[in-house]
This record gives sequence, C-alpha cells and structure tokens, in this order.
Amino acid sequence: MMQRRLQKLPPALRWAYPGLGVKRWLIVVIIGILLLVNGVDRYLVAEGAGINANEWVDSFVSDYFPPAYLSWIFALLGIALIFFGIRQWLMAILRASASGGKENIIDTLMEMRLQQGYKVVAVGGGTGLSTLLRGLKRKTSNLTAVVTVSDDGGSSGRLQKELGVLPPGDVRNCLVALADDEAMVTDLFKYRFSEGEGLSGHSFGNLFLAAMSGITGNFDRAIKESSRVLNIKGRVLPSTLGIVRLCARLEDGSVVEGESNISKSGQRIKEVFFDPPYAAPLAEVIAAIAEADAIVLGPGSLFTSIVPNLLVDRIAHAIATSPAVKIYVCNVMTQPGETDGMTASDHVKALMENAGAKICDYAIVNDEPPSKLREAYAKEGQIPVTADVDRIRELAVTPVRAQMISETVNVRHDPEKLGEQVLGVIDRAVAHRASYVKPAQPFGLRTSGEAKV
Repeated sequence: MMQRRLQKLPPALRWAYPGLGVKRWLIVVIIGILLLVNGVDRYLVAEGAGINANEWVDSFVSDYFPPAYLSWIFALLGIALIFFGIRQWLMAILRASASGGKENIIDTLMEMRLQQGYKVVAVGGGTGLSTLLRGLKRKTSNLTAVVTVSDDGGSSGRLQKELGVLPPGDVRNCLVALADDEAMVTDLFKYRFSEGEGLSGHSFGNLFLAAMSGITGNFDRAIKESSRVLNIKGRVLPSTLGIVRLCARLEDGSVVEGESNISKSGQRIKEVFFDPPYAAPLAEVIAAIAEADAIVLGPGSLFTSIVPNLLVDRIAHAIATSPAVKIYVCNVMTQPGETDGMTASDHVKALMENAGAKICDYAIVNDEPPSKLREAYAKEGQIPVTADVDRIRELAVTPVRAQMISETVNVRHDPEKLGEQVLGVIDRAVAHRASYVKPAQPFGLRTSGEAKV
C-alpha cells in the first residue's frame, strides 16, 4: 500500500512520505552545519581574527539586498541546496553500489525498510497462503512461504503423473503473490489454455515451473530460478521434495486416498496422513523455522493445505519448539466435505491434534459475517466459521477477533487487513515478551466490554 501511495506522489514530494527514515537525518545534517558555522565563527572571534562570519553575512545582505525578508530567502535557499546536495550524493553512492539494480533512491529506501522487517514463515497452500503473502510483502521482505505439494488434481495432478514433477499449482500462486510486478505476472501465470491437444486445462505458470524443473533437474532449483526471474520479495519453499500421497481417515474408520478425493467423502475427517508415511523436509524449511520471528499457519484448507505441511518429518516439532510467535489464521467460511459445521475452536483443535503438538499461541478469527454473498454461499453448504473464543482459550491459545473479510466474487480475507492484523499480533507479542511486567489480561481477548483488535 505504501508503494502504491508513493507512486501517486510527484517525484519531488516522495521524500516527504513518512516512514522512509530520510528526513530525520536531513535535520541532523542541517543542525550539524549550523553548529559548525557557529563554532568556527566563535573560534575566529575568540582568536581576535577580526572576522565575524555572522556579521559579514548580515552586512553583505544589508548592502546588496536591503529588504530584510531576503535573509529568509537565503535561509530557504541554503536548506534547498543542502537537501539537493545530500540527495545527489546518496544517488551517486547508490549508483556506484548498484544496490539491487535500482537507481531510484525512493525505491531503494523502501526496499531497505522492508529488509528490516520481521522474519516471517508462512505455512500453507492454495489461495489462502497467497492472500496472506500479498498482505505481508508490503511490510517485510523477510518472507518464507512453506508450501504443500500434495495436490493431485487438475493441471498440477496431470503434470505430476505425466512428467513426474511435484505439483506446481500452490507454488505458482505464491510466486505470483510475491512478484515485484504482480499485475502482469498474475495475468501471465494464471493464463489457462482452453484448447490444444495436451495443453487444454493447463495454466502457463504450471507449465513454466515444469519446464524449469526439466532445465534445472530439480523442483527446488526451478523455484529459485523462477523467483529470480520474477524478482519476488521473499522466497518460496516446498515443504518436501518427496512425492507424497495424502490420505484421510474418516469418522467411520474408512480411508480416502488422494487429496482431490478427500472433500468428496461427505463424512467428517478424523485425521489425514501420508502414504507412505515418511517425507523428508527441505533443510532450508527447518532452518527458516528456527530463525523466524513469527510463524503463521493459514488461512487455507485445513486438512488439504495446512496440515499436509505438518505431516512432513520434523516440521511440526520444529514449529512447536521454535521461540517464534506462532499464529493460526482461521478460515472465514466452512468448506463443504472438509470442515462442515466446524467452529473456530474445532479448527484449532484439529490443527494441533494432526500436528501432534501445540503449534500456535494465537488464533486470528474473523467476527465480521459476510453480508452480500452469504446466501450464495449457503446454497453451496458453506457458512461463516463461528468465533467461539471461549473454547479457543480452553485450548491454551489466545484468540484475536478481527474484521478482515473482502466480499467481491468470493468471501475471503482482505490481504491488507490480514497483513495488518498479523503484524499487529507480532508487534504486541514481541513487546510483551520484552516486558517484565505481566499484563492483567493477554492482548486480543475481550471482556464483557472488550474492544476489537
């Protein structure tokens, strides 16, 4: 959002935008120059040099520019020259260092500011994870998206069966969300061929990643090269490079095989698991979790987008033992065949039971029911997820209630609102940990007259 506002401002005014960290140093420089001039003048007077710079300047202005107000013009002109000189000096340094290949100092300052943001690991898949990344990339570039690779339907499933590559669909969505020029990349990578033998139904982005896998010989390497081409903010990592098959055990004890078949069962899911059960994690994923300031799970399909990442060996344990702030973002609506009738606390409980560990400290739940599309969703068997915060507290998880939905074609989280909520939780959790005074009530909770976060 800040970048969009900056682009709307005239180039000469972009320096004045708050938060760039420029003006404070400019003021320091001006004060320093004034102190230097004053100090030199005092020294000359004290040494009896007979040269008083202040009196000399006053005399010059009085002799050649009688109107007194011209001294103010001189002062403003001096400030302008200082400002212009420092700007040109910084730009010369930036050109010489070629920081990120950027010659626009405002863009470079913005990039530097993003590099100072929290280290956030976002775990999930589908459109939910890409929505979260869109909101967070405006606040920090230290993002690591850990993406599930268990999709076996549609274009991704076909490419896996025909070419032996890992399902690229969820990875593609994350690359698009983090791309520098998202608008152009979105149109290109989401373009789906509607005709052509073998091409029909495939998206260009999936074919691009499949081609990169063939060129580099490795899916992980293909993602890294694609990230470089798209100039993404952050990085995207598959949770595993192993071929995994997701299965679900239902309440009646029956087993459904294949991610695309799980939501078709019509019964409540008890647990999901891999067949074969072992999947080795990517070493970079474990390292990113260990170094993270915050780990965010979701939003997204509970059993088919989030939990599969936690089934990969050591990932759930790494999250549970990490000192990072751990946050679960609950879905806005239930999903037919997957989370029918489940409340927010049911989501949290299922998440931790399938992970086999306490992997979240906070749960962000939406308390703004949709108004425009509620009836349309009800016809599909989808209802708003009930924010039963008292039951969430019973699970030793702090609920954070917030209004953050977007109603356009679909009901889903608004990227900007979601990003602000997540960063707000991290800010307050970090501040709380740094304080030796324990508050009477954890933030994010409401009493009878509690206010929304």
